[in-house]
Amino acid sequence: MLLSFAPILLLLATISHASLTYKGVDWSSVAIEEAAGRTYKNSAGTTQPLETILKASGVNTVRQRLWVSSSSQYNLAYNLKLATRAKAAGLNIYLDMHFSDTWADPGAQTTPSGWPTDIDNLSWELYNYTLAVSNSFEAQGTPPTIMSIGNEITNGLLWPLGEISSFSNIARLLHSASSGIRYSNLGSTPQIMTHLDNGWDWSTQEWWYQSVLAEGTFLSTDYDVMGVSYYPFYNSAATLASLKTSLTNMASTWGKKIIVAETDWPTSCPSPAYAFPSDASSIPFSAAGQTTWVKDVAAIVAGVSGGEGFFYWEPAWIDNANLGSSCANNLMVSNTGEALSSLAVFASI
Repeated sequence: MLLSFAPILLLLATISHASLTYKGVDWSSVAIEEAAGRTYKNSAGTTQPLETILKASGVNTVRQRLWVSSSSQYNLAYNLKLATRAKAAGLNIYLDMHFSDTWADPGAQTTPSGWPTDIDNLSWELYNYTLAVSNSFEAQGTPPTIMSIGNEITNGLLWPLGEISSFSNIARLLHSASSGIRYSNLGSTPQIMTHLDNGWDWSTQEWWYQSVLAEGTFLSTDYDVMGVSYYPFYNSAATLASLKTSLTNMASTWGKKIIVAETDWPTSCPSPAYAFPSDASSIPFSAAGQTTWVKDVAAIVAGVSGGEGFFYWEPAWIDNANLGSSCANNLMVSNTGEALSSLAVFASI
């Protein structure tokens, strides 16, 4: 009698482990690498555009960072060209707006050159900026699926006015950024994301969202997705178990969609600056280890209510293989641009 239920049980197991809605990588530096003479190859050694390789590997969405200044590397024109390539390859676009002329992260959130220095005018500038960016993507027929209003804004955005000493200003700025998207020609098309680092740290996530939402200016309707960065090589407390607890609590507390917006795993890490999390200690520093890591993190996201996406940060940035970490190599391609076995993992998450 039990045997007759086997197909049903198998079906239920398959449904419970359904793939994520967004399976992606950050490919921001691809055109810069190509301009430096780099090329990419699939696992069979055939030279192809990176987007072709990513799509064949199971990636369905590419993340790309946007800096404000027209003279910056990752400016609007650069991103519009990348978006055209992504769309042609059948890939969704996740636009990561840094609201700066350079890198924005917990250690630096520098206001773009020439932007106002009072909160009223800065909020208006930000509204008009996200409105113009949104309309530019819509006008060329490449509407982003996800738009992040800031990058790793745990310590605020658009400093000094948007520092965490004033959650009132942070809330106002985020509301303005969201409104620019909502009132653009994109309308409600993109999923609007807020993005913090240390996604494994529930206390940080709880404090930040409670603080910003308590202001009453940044509304629940202003954003759709909570994004987090989750790296294994900066803090031994960043366990997979802690990530699961944090994301579960975030989902149950605020009812938003959940995405791991950044993560990496090394193929080489001879001298890590920090101990790795204890529940990842058995994962090797190799392409096989990358596959395991991606599957483990993706499974946690998929198991959370509203868990929708997973993104690997810059797996093909050959000229920056350590990706800012103390590990020598976190890429999913070789130093000649050939896809490692780990890149195929996206087809199975």
